[in-house]
Amino acid sequence: MAEEIQLLKGNEALALAAIRSGADGYFGYPITPQSEVMETLMAVEPWKTTGMVVLQAESELSSINMVYGGAAAGKQVMTSSSSPGISLMQEGISYIAACELPCLIVNVQRGGPGLGTIQPSQSDYFQATKGGGHGDYHLIVLAPASVQEMADFTVLAFDLAFKYRNPVMMLADGLIGQMMEKVVLPEQRPRRTMEQIKEQCPWATWGKPSSRKPNIITSLELDSKDMEQNNLRLQKKYKEISDHEVRYEEFETSDAEYLLIAFGACARICQKAVEEARAQGIRLGLIRPVTLWPFPYKAIAEQANKVKGILSVEMNAGQMVEDVRLAVKGNVPVEFFGRLGGIIPTPDEIVTALKEKIIK
Repeated sequence: MAEEIQLLKGNEALALAAIRSGADGYFGYPITPQSEVMETLMAVEPWKTTGMVVLQAESELSSINMVYGGAAAGKQVMTSSSSPGISLMQEGISYIAACELPCLIVNVQRGGPGLGTIQPSQSDYFQATKGGGHGDYHLIVLAPASVQEMADFTVLAFDLAFKYRNPVMMLADGLIGQMMEKVVLPEQRPRRTMEQIKEQCPWATWGKPSSRKPNIITSLELDSKDMEQNNLRLQKKYKEISDHEVRYEEFETSDAEYLLIAFGACARICQKAVEEARAQGIRLGLIRPVTLWPFPYKAIAEQANKVKGILSVEMNAGQMVEDVRLAVKGNVPVEFFGRLGGIIPTPDEIVTALKEKIIK
């Protein structure tokens, strides 16, 4: 059967991919620039076809706790929001991570701090990768750079979430959520039956048979020794994820003398900057982290041994650049260039920044 190509916004592609991934439920609350996720789901009415539940909660706090409940029952559930809404969800996200529950959380970022602007930004990097809520935990964080990846990463996110029993965040920026591109949607997966959930999620709260004790999902442990063991188990899992799930892309790095590091929409702009720089005789390359956590420290460190300098390009005040510097360990100069408040950098600005900050 020929693949069906559709012209979709990133938010629309994500919503349709969620249905096709076999999702059981979406719980959310509208906020620009991601409101089309829920709007698309409501328009398509998947409850009539696949049985997927779509519910507008009364707030972001409600929606993340509905995800908590659905995930505890072994269901494939998700939410989406934008920066201020994700901030409201942080306590619930910490609970979900502590309980080792699989789910998808989508953040289509807008500029801050505060209510800020509805224009695109990448200023939630720290919140997503360093643990926005309390405690020692990690989300797996995927950063799409195209509308196609908004669809593809929806399926990947659920696969990773259930593989590791860990929440996954898709950290998009408003530009990717709102832009339109041609997309090939994934094949429809059937929703899992109750028998499959029982087999695949023996930890879930789907009812107690006589053959076992009750399953209890909680993040509370009052005994310090037991709580330490819970944390050590989590850290062991995070080490496994770091060892096996790092994803990144390289562009024109084989002969590069200088290197750009960028994610999401900035990575696409940096590809054009690489082309412009090479046209001027500057051998420039690009590494694009696809997983922001786990971060591609090793790949960047290897390239740092070959280049004269690195420029981290972001739509924020300088956040990922800290991880780039950790990867490089002072072996080469690392500088930062960014735009704030929803302003998108241009390839010319990036090349100029490279010359001023790195090449000099």
